[in-house]
Amino acid sequence: MTTPPPGWTFLSNHGHVLVSLAADPDVRMRDIAEQVGITERAVQMIVADLEDAGYVLRERVGRRNRYTVVPGRRFRHPLEAHVPVSAFLALVTDGPDGD
Repeated sequence: MTTPPPGWTFLSNHGHVLVSLAADPDVRMRDIAEQVGITERAVQMIVADLEDAGYVLRERVGRRNRYTVVPGRRFRHPLEAHVPVSAFLALVTDGPDGD
């Protein structure tokens, strides 16, 4: 487990969970909790928030879930409302746009 640095960070737990889901669509809630440094229950609540707001789609694959981040969704705060989630994720993931 990576221990988060003390004090504040630039991303909220919602942002950290979104990054984890984008990096690995098949990731387990327990693994996200460990990466972010929060409880598994907190991760479940955040994923539900992200699903309800249309930022994440969940697909059942056998006994597991696969998560797809909706790249065209925009940030919620007025200061960043012009930024699509895909542009943010390109900065923080190793996807095709985030080398």
